[in-house]
Amino acid sequence: MSCHRSGDHSRRWDQRYREGSDGWELGQPAPPLAEFLRHDPRRPEPGGAVLVPGCGRGHEAALLAELGFSVVGLDFSGEALREARRLHGPDRPGLRWLQADLFDPAALEAARLGPGSLRGVLEHTCFCAIDPQLREAYGATAARLLQPGGWLLGLFWCHSRPGGPPWGSDPHELAHLWRQAALVEVIWEPASGSIAKRSDEWLGLWRKPINPERSRDQEDSPCLIT
Repeated sequence: MSCHRSGDHSRRWDQRYREGSDGWELGQPAPPLAEFLRHDPRRPEPGGAVLVPGCGRGHEAALLAELGFSVVGLDFSGEALREARRLHGPDRPGLRWLQADLFDPAALEAARLGPGSLRGVLEHTCFCAIDPQLREAYGATAARLLQPGGWLLGLFWCHSRPGGPPWGSDPHELAHLWRQAALVEVIWEPASGSIAKRSDEWLGLWRKPINPERSRDQEDSPCLIT
């Protein structure tokens, strides 16, 4: 999924969607996320706006809307959003599609996505699609958009293969990145129910503290489930 626009880069993502060469496409929400959101007692409850950055064909965004969340599916690829609208409807209640760059604050503000505007962020494959040098900016952007008490739920592809996209991740480095973004870890564990070729996925849930002191305290007390 694509969430960062830069000239020819966005056109290349459009071409991927036209050709169907986005190999991460499952034709459905990622099974670990769907299972968690439908059945896990630790799942976030509907309430407030939720952003799905790099939503691609919109499977996770549509699932959230089905479950009662108010959802913004964001992508900078017009082709991706055309597919999302075709598959899930252009005017579905509780779901709107937005073509914008996640790293363009002015574009987000124009779409009413300013600081503290979100109750939640759901991450799936945007993080592994962006240049790894943008990952700290991704964390800072998510933290800025979340209201106190808001949540970030993500499924991360922690493969160790060279190159990308999809770029791989290290579970320990990811845990540190979210602590740097001042988010408090609730869950960070190997995902269950992944498709066979993605057995190296990790599932995480973080909260933006109502009391900022809590996140600073956590920097000295990392909690990584292995």
